[in-house]
Amino acid sequence: MIRAEQLWLAVEPVDMRLGIDGLSLKVQQALGRSPCDGSAYAFRNRAGNRIKLLIWDGTGVWLCVRRLHQGRFTWPQSSEAVCTLSDAEWQWLTSGVDWRRLHAKPSAQWQV
Repeated sequence: MIRAEQLWLAVEPVDMRLGIDGLSLKVQQALGRSPCDGSAYAFRNRAGNRIKLLIWDGTGVWLCVRRLHQGRFTWPQSSEAVCTLSDAEWQWLTSGVDWRRLHAKPSAQWQV
């Protein structure tokens, strides 16, 4: 099993025709990070129904693809170029579930 130290999501959509080299270049230039730093990098297409994951395992790079046949992945909106998710949030995101709804608001914020 491949484990990454951290998972980074690129907020802006990318062209899904990009492969390992093109996405590695995005990680370096747009995100200012190294694609071989032990982290995983996730990218989505404009339609939001496909994601690609770039992972360095110490000897080479993996490129994984996931496509939803119905619906869209719930992707974060941010002014930052990247954001991170917990393992649980990532599992919900890749299942096509809105991971942002995992945490209930405290009862003091409830309104009738």
